[in-house]
Amino acid sequence: MQICVIGTGYVGLVAGTCLADMGNDVVCVDTDSEKIKQLNEGLVPIYEPGLEELIKSNVTDKRLSFSTDLESAVKNALVCFIAVGTPQSADGSADLSFVLQVAESIAKAMNGYKVIVNKSTVPVGTADKVVSIIKKHYSGEFDVVSNPEFLKQGAAVDDFLKPDRIVIGSNSPKATAVMQELYASFFRTASRFVIMDVKSAEMTKYAANSFLALKISFANEIANLCEVLGADAEMVRNGMCSDKRIGTQFFFPGLGYGGSCFPKDVKALLKTARDCGCGHRILDAINEVNKTQRVLFLNKIFNRFGTDLSGKTFAVWGLAFKPKTNDMRMAPSITIINELLKRGAKIRAFDPKAIESAYNIWGGQIYYAKNSYDTLEGADAMLLLTEWNEFRRPDFDKMKFLLKNPIIFDGRNQYEVDRMLQRGFEYYCIGRNFKNVSV
Repeated sequence: MQICVIGTGYVGLVAGTCLADMGNDVVCVDTDSEKIKQLNEGLVPIYEPGLEELIKSNVTDKRLSFSTDLESAVKNALVCFIAVGTPQSADGSADLSFVLQVAESIAKAMNGYKVIVNKSTVPVGTADKVVSIIKKHYSGEFDVVSNPEFLKQGAAVDDFLKPDRIVIGSNSPKATAVMQELYASFFRTASRFVIMDVKSAEMTKYAANSFLALKISFANEIANLCEVLGADAEMVRNGMCSDKRIGTQFFFPGLGYGGSCFPKDVKALLKTARDCGCGHRILDAINEVNKTQRVLFLNKIFNRFGTDLSGKTFAVWGLAFKPKTNDMRMAPSITIINELLKRGAKIRAFDPKAIESAYNIWGGQIYYAKNSYDTLEGADAMLLLTEWNEFRRPDFDKMKFLLKNPIIFDGRNQYEVDRMLQRGFEYYCIGRNFKNVSV
């Protein structure tokens, strides 16, 4: 099938590459000529396991190409994916300007029946706006479909190639058939297609992301209560998650959610709910708990060292908002490091993939270490902010030797409290039993 994907951000690049890998002819389009030049030279702007190799193989086999020529790509395609950003506006709503600009450009290039697919996360009613714009410039037959994406950064390629379901929001049997044919190669059976109307599909994306954010915020609320009452949040988590109705995913206490999706999507749905005058109390709480979680972590540091951190140095392990990505959008590390810098602290930081992204935020304000142990030299404490696998089993004796004080603030509950105390560390984490910690 001939496909064009407009937007080479996270979703567009993964979607276009994976669709090409299934034998389709895909052109990925972007207005950023430098980005397209880099992609054509084999330079991938994001880190995602398996993506670079997949791009190279499909470019070599001539199923995947990159271009700034939207008109040509649209004319040659049956299916046109819109995969551009919908950044958060000042009032919390999704900014649809890029989506609507692309819709107009598609309309002006159309030369026959097309299925225009919204891959971007957009509020309910966006498809109607896209239809109206296209009708202003094109009088022929077309359909607009909602096909929300549910990729997890760090596992996006596998998620796309082995989806647990494909949601297709369509009001046209013809467009539905095209979409089912496009995705048929991903399934041995058709049981994982979830077909619904367009507005329901638009709502499904926001509802799903907000519910996952709710699980994270609820886990953090319970952990904070456990910490006050002397219960162990990890034991409580295990007890709860053994109930298969609850499940284990997205139920780990920590520093809260970050990234480009959950914060933006919760706020956008919250804005929609407020505009409608209903259903916003839980969404309000999700958002507030997430913001508070980082403050509570900082308070642990202030309670130990005071609020004037002049002359103090902190080693930071992990900068990306989650492992297996270089994405720092809305990362907890940004809030935490900025607050420490504001109070006079020095920062020595390491992340396996996000150093370049971090430099774009802080420049020379912090020291970028060569590895995790390099951060520790002379530091007053270590802060674990992202749960990369390589941080799970460090050499604790080496850590004690390098740190000025054997103190760890663990924002991801990576280590066992009793073991850390036995090793002679002061250890602070989220929602665990602290009665044996001496300070």
